Amino acid sequence: MLFSVIRSLIQGQHVDIWSVAAQVLSVIFVMIFILPLHELAHGWVAGKLGDPTARMEGRITLNPLASVDTAGALALLLFGFGWAKPVPVNPRYFRNPRRDMALTALAGPVSNLLAGLVGAVAVVAMQLYAPYNGFTSFVYNALYYYVVVNISLAVFNLLPVPPLDGSRIVSAFLSQRALMLYYQYQQMFVMLLFVLMVTGFLSGPLGTVQNFFANLIFRLAALPFRLFGAV
Repeated sequence: MLFSVIRSLIQGQHVDIWSVAAQVLSVIFVMIFILPLHELAHGWVAGKLGDPTARMEGRITLNPLASVDTAGALALLLFGFGWAKPVPVNPRYFRNPRRDMALTALAGPVSNLLAGLVGAVAVVAMQLYAPYNGFTSFVYNALYYYVVVNISLAVFNLLPVPPLDGSRIVSAFLSQRALMLYYQYQQMFVMLLFVLMVTGFLSGPLGTVQNFFANLIFRLAALPFRLFGAV
């Protein structure tokens, strides 16, 4: 996101100010509405699996003030992926702690993919029906970036690095000894992740996975229009 824009400016490359504005608008929308949805999904699934902690602490909410993390929001603006304040989860309430924790963790990225699918339907609809002018072009770009940001959040949070959701999913398949080592070195993993983000080494692998999900989501979004002969 803005990190690539800043890098382009430093290198003397042309930057489309309206495209940047559309990106920033989509990120702000995600911060206010989708990050809380991501955390609500964690808490809701945990509640369905027997853990009332999130509900008792008032985290089953779409209030952005309860979910937005300053560092995570800044990372979202700079790199296109970030995190929110994690919903409290107590695995002692789960019947199968490892499995249920993995399902709870998976709920967040799934909510982002579903939110991205809704945006993709709007993008396809605009492609088919919206007249082309400066305003609709700006809205189209903002919607497209909204989809991209949601996919980026889903993919990023699936990385098996504590405290991201992927680490809780992976932990369901680790032995107790491996799990202790895994969390013992979590600070090192976080530092390594930050270095990879800043240097751009994650861009290629993450981009490949993001493109896979983007193609899948836009195919699904176009399906209703295909069924009615609009595509």
